[in-house]
Amino acid sequence: MMLSLLLRRSSLIFHRHQIAPSSTFSHITSDGNLTMVDIGKKVATQRHAVAEAVVKFPNAQTYQSYFNVTTKKGDARLCSKIAGILAAKRTADLIPLCHQLPLSHIDIDYEHRHEENEVLVRCSCSTQYQTGVEMEAMVGVTIAAVTIYDMCKALSKSIEIRNIRLVEKTGGKSSISSK
Repeated sequence: MMLSLLLRRSSLIFHRHQIAPSSTFSHITSDGNLTMVDIGKKVATQRHAVAEAVVKFPNAQTYQSYFNVTTKKGDARLCSKIAGILAAKRTADLIPLCHQLPLSHIDIDYEHRHEENEVLVRCSCSTQYQTGVEMEAMVGVTIAAVTIYDMCKALSKSIEIRNIRLVEKTGGKSSISSK
């Protein structure tokens, strides 16, 4: 019922804004309906994707407090890592037209940029499957970054999450690398 309502609402939005159906959008049919891409005839290959986000702290004091594992909520990095991994595993539950993937590897890592008072968060995902893992990497890094915000928001409400983006994709028809 809810999905049907969402799909009808999405269809209305497409028509109201007069978005022309296009074969270039993989989830929109030529007559403007939403569809899940059929991957049944595709060959399973090794797929890998990396996404990143920047968590920007407003000042050095707040940034240094992020390293303090004795905050009320505990270790922000550890909690962020677990949240990002769990989110990547649940991507198909969050994004309606994503396929559920057998992920073979997920990792969240951090690059601490002390002079800029920021943390670069990266999520990498891998699978041997018929479709890519870009969305899993994007969801994983987003939730990892949001979790850092949640763990540190008592220190400052001015923490920003910036530049969520896919930086690497290998396997399948196309590959990208913007490193």
